Amino acid sequence: MVFKLDEFIDDMSKSNLNNSIVESNDFSDFYLLCSEIKTLFKDKADSKEFLLTQKKAIQGYEEEVQYYLNEIETYLQRNNKEHIKYPTWYDELSIGIFHEIWGLHGIYLWTKDKTSSSAKIIGEKIFFLNKGRQVLQKQRISQERLNKLITALLLLTPEKRINEDYHEVYMIDGTRIEILNNTKETTVVFRKYTIQDYSFETQAELNTIDAEMIPLMKDFVKCGFNVNFIGPVRSGKTTAMTTYQSYEDPSLEGTLIETDPEIPLHLIMPESPITQIVVDGDELDKVIKPLMRSDADYLVMGEARDGKALRLMLLVTKKGTRRVKATFHTGDPGNFCFDVAQEISNLYGGDVWAYMIQVAKGFQYLFEFAQMPYNKSVKKLKGIYEIRLDPETLVLSTHQIVKYNSETNDWEYSYDIGDDVQRIGNEEDPKALENFKNELQRLANLKPMKGNHIVVSPYSKLMMRGN
Repeated sequence: MVFKLDEFIDDMSKSNLNNSIVESNDFSDFYLLCSEIKTLFKDKADSKEFLLTQKKAIQGYEEEVQYYLNEIETYLQRNNKEHIKYPTWYDELSIGIFHEIWGLHGIYLWTKDKTSSSAKIIGEKIFFLNKGRQVLQKQRISQERLNKLITALLLLTPEKRINEDYHEVYMIDGTRIEILNNTKETTVVFRKYTIQDYSFETQAELNTIDAEMIPLMKDFVKCGFNVNFIGPVRSGKTTAMTTYQSYEDPSLEGTLIETDPEIPLHLIMPESPITQIVVDGDELDKVIKPLMRSDADYLVMGEARDGKALRLMLLVTKKGTRRVKATFHTGDPGNFCFDVAQEISNLYGGDVWAYMIQVAKGFQYLFEFAQMPYNKSVKKLKGIYEIRLDPETLVLSTHQIVKYNSETNDWEYSYDIGDDVQRIGNEEDPKALENFKNELQRLANLKPMKGNHIVVSPYSKLMMRGN
């Protein structure tokens, strides 16, 4: 099916906006006004230039949106219609008209909420995430208007067919949108980052990390360790990794690889020489050789979803690259090395145990994050673990140096630093390593960790048996 913008706009003008949102209040004058405005623009839609303006406005480009708002406001003034009552989920009449006809409709209110990271349309119902719970909103959207919204959103991916079961698109502001057509009721999921300031201080204010550990975190970055941020979906991994990366030496050359354009490093570190690459699937294989030959000082892997991305990440660490940062979905730090190895082995073949050893040698630390069950909008650093491999016995273990205690709502620390970590820190920044050790010792004395902090991987035991 080939999408034609002019037919879409014409079809929009024939739709019945009075049925687009179900609401007890009487906004009939508003919907009649929307019909008038649509007719006004339809009469002008003769040139390719105007059609391009329409397309970019639908996508959210500021200049094109402002053009529409100016035209709408001029019409309102000339016709003395500036005081027409409009739905409460719009903050201005002209903005309401724009979004009612071309924009995000009832989702617009969510885009203005800096505390909500997610919104959903399920059938005619609209939900906003509020304090970790999806809350039903009073506005509704008809199936007809939802279909037109989806058609407009798919302008962002013209290569995709409208009737596919699943789509993933991005607005120009970074909002991630998932469209599911194979559900009982058509579902559209919107996600955005609510963190505007990527700093350890902000993370501490949100109580995601301990304020006491901020100096430790800054020395972590300087020491140049390879780290992975792990946890389930929506646990705050990407935000944590982005915050950690923002403290990296701005003079170093980096490469950011993402399957989706989620991390705005060009805005967070505008003066740093960072190459940002967006690739997925088979395209990942094409960047391996250039990446292996590049002189980048470090790699940031936005989300290592599958064996291809994990293999690329592993190859980079094998060539001795330091300061590698990545995220990975797993619920058990002790299984990290095996889980990564198994994904690679399943796709490319090879000995899973050999891959597991390579992973253990390639990464020094895991940062585990979780969302709290009592409020899913609250994220916590659950623990920091050093990965340690005994070169003689090949026993793989994780040594937890930071642990969140849910009973006290505070963090505990253990002073435990392996030989490889000390060697890398000394090679990268001896002063930072010394500060790192002193800070960890201070915190371990201040808030000592209770219980055992060392876990031996059960998979390394299996490996030793030859299974």
